[in-house]
Amino acid sequence: MKSTSYYPVVIAADVAATTEFYRQHLGFSPAFESDWYVHLQSTEDPAINLAVLEAGHPSIPKTDLPMTGLILNFEVEDVDAIYRRALQDEWPILKPICNEDFGQRHFIARDPSGTLIDVISPIPPSADFVAQYSADALPR
Repeated sequence: MKSTSYYPVVIAADVAATTEFYRQHLGFSPAFESDWYVHLQSTEDPAINLAVLEAGHPSIPKTDLPMTGLILNFEVEDVDAIYRRALQDEWPILKPICNEDFGQRHFIARDPSGTLIDVISPIPPSADFVAQYSADALPR
């Protein structure tokens, strides 16, 4: 299968509030907007896309399996600057900023739909984790 595009879709009870979170805090702008679905595009990189879909919309098939969680990772150049802004803007922070031995400095927040937002800057991993990276993926 050759994909021509890939983007996550956040299922939200409140499409407008969830859309506004991504617009205000993460630099997205609507490319398509209705009351039940909004396709968002990064204002800095048009290749980065995200959508918000109303929970219970008829386009979502019924299934006997429960829906499970999702974490959206946003890799940024300066996670500390985003964290300061997130605190100032009163994002719901679930995990304060920290360094992880596996090679990330990050924090985790929640959007209005309950989706977790992990904002990350890569850092060098500890010696215990270096061997788990391929040579071309090792953070520096």
